[in-house]
Amino acid sequence: MSFLGVEQSLTGRRWVGPPLDVARAAEAITQQTGLPTPVASILARRQVPPGEAAAFLAPSLRELLPDPHAIKDMEKAALRVLAAVTGRERIAIFADYDVDGGASAALLIVWLRQMGRRATLYIPDRIDEGYGPNDAAMAELARDHDLIVCVDCGTLSHGPVEAARGADVVILDHHLGAETLPAALAVVNPNRQDESGDLAHLCAAGVVFLLLVELGRQLRTAGKSGPDLMAMLDLVALATVADVAPLIGVNRAFVRQGLRVMARRERVGLAALADAARMDTAPTSYHLGFLLGPRVNAGGRIGAADLGARLLATEDPHEADALADRLENLNTERREIEASVRAAALAQAEARGMDSALVWAAGPGWHPGVVGIVASRLKDACNRPSIVIGVEDGIGKGSGRSIAGIDLGGAIQRLAREGLLIKGGGHKMAAGLTVAEDKLEAAMARLAELLDRQGAHLAGPRDLRLDGMLMPGAATVDLISQIEQAGPYGAGAAAPRYVFADMAIRFAKRVGESHLKLSFGATGEQTLDAICFSAFDGPLGAALSGHGGGHFHLAGRLELNSWRGRQSVQLRLEDAAPAEG
Repeated sequence: MSFLGVEQSLTGRRWVGPPLDVARAAEAITQQTGLPTPVASILARRQVPPGEAAAFLAPSLRELLPDPHAIKDMEKAALRVLAAVTGRERIAIFADYDVDGGASAALLIVWLRQMGRRATLYIPDRIDEGYGPNDAAMAELARDHDLIVCVDCGTLSHGPVEAARGADVVILDHHLGAETLPAALAVVNPNRQDESGDLAHLCAAGVVFLLLVELGRQLRTAGKSGPDLMAMLDLVALATVADVAPLIGVNRAFVRQGLRVMARRERVGLAALADAARMDTAPTSYHLGFLLGPRVNAGGRIGAADLGARLLATEDPHEADALADRLENLNTERREIEASVRAAALAQAEARGMDSALVWAAGPGWHPGVVGIVASRLKDACNRPSIVIGVEDGIGKGSGRSIAGIDLGGAIQRLAREGLLIKGGGHKMAAGLTVAEDKLEAAMARLAELLDRQGAHLAGPRDLRLDGMLMPGAATVDLISQIEQAGPYGAGAAAPRYVFADMAIRFAKRVGESHLKLSFGATGEQTLDAICFSAFDGPLGAALSGHGGGHFHLAGRLELNSWRGRQSVQLRLEDAAPAEG
């Protein structure tokens, strides 16, 4: 049954309220804890019993941190890294070019620097080398180094690991493993096929952090002290959110504590990046995912691949400012390239049909650095697994994004085993692939077949899931602060979404190119401000700015807005529906 009778909103979605069992559980939590109903509803949705509410609202890293030994090869990897440090061996770090790879590399660089050791950083060029270790780079690194640590990559790199003759290779990764592992000294990956899966939600930076915890334990056993690991949690938090790792278990504690560390502005690279992004409030998970993360990613997408990692690791404020400015400019350029590819991909996908088990598009010259973002936009538009591929010189390089319940990474790995792809891998929700142009159609047809078997074709238009109704007067700064205590919010832990029913639009103004600023309220009641981003790119802008005195149900997420030292509540409007009668 639809919420408030909204079967089709202005954006074409059916509104769905909380299930009856969640509503009952929320009532029980409120009665037993005294928490406000909106907060209790969040806990009920997460299946938190009343007796565990206090612990959930104050997640402790000490209590949630898993034993590093729970991941295979962890002790072996730590012993080898420590031997390289004490033996003053030559160490190289081979990292992926995204935020998770950059943050993972920075964690190791900072830790080694504080231990009096330097490391060579190597990040492959996205266009010239592609994702992950390659034979030539690994062989070259092995000639000049005793230990190569691969972070956020390497689990499928059998050939490149073999090419690293003369050096030991340690892999710290989280991508899906195959039936066999490369011949590395250690492969530390909670997504190996012989792992339990209990820590599958960790990103690579989380895996690296657990290695640093194990290194600290080994140092203490030897009567020595190591670097302050708590001060490094800002990097783990950034990677966790930017890599869309589920915010469950220890990831919640990583992000909560990491945001506190980041607020101290002690890491000059992140402080410079925040200034370049014009962040003027304490960081939140939103800032990590939508402001800082894309800027760190910009170097790997369309610029020098190592810019993000260098920014995150630097201690020089002048270098930090220069790198942040460069990444800011690259991010602006990235948005322009993305807009062009997105328009072409959407037109192609619509012509092919957006209701099958797989939505895909491919085009000549599409920049490899933006195909993943565009795939995400397609996935959001049609609620189907989506692939976008750029083709150059007969070779297609693409990226895909999936929907809940559909394992895209596993399906792509199967295609690679079947010989339809040159290579491919990833995890359930995101994956990459390389395919010969003459096999493109056959590969996509086979992938659609595999995803169809998983039920991808059954996903209808996305429902808008709502947590309840509020009146504008109830949306106070205190309530929002309590709601934030139940966070952080992101992948696997959606921020609560509320409806303000039967509201009159008091003020509406277009701001920027396509955004809408408005205020609303019930007759004779307090008003609430709202912002709807990209409203005029869809139906919301015209409908709400031209409201004609009509009343609307308004749905979205509440947030704190800071202006000149004053905090107020605003609604980040996501959807609306005319109020009947």
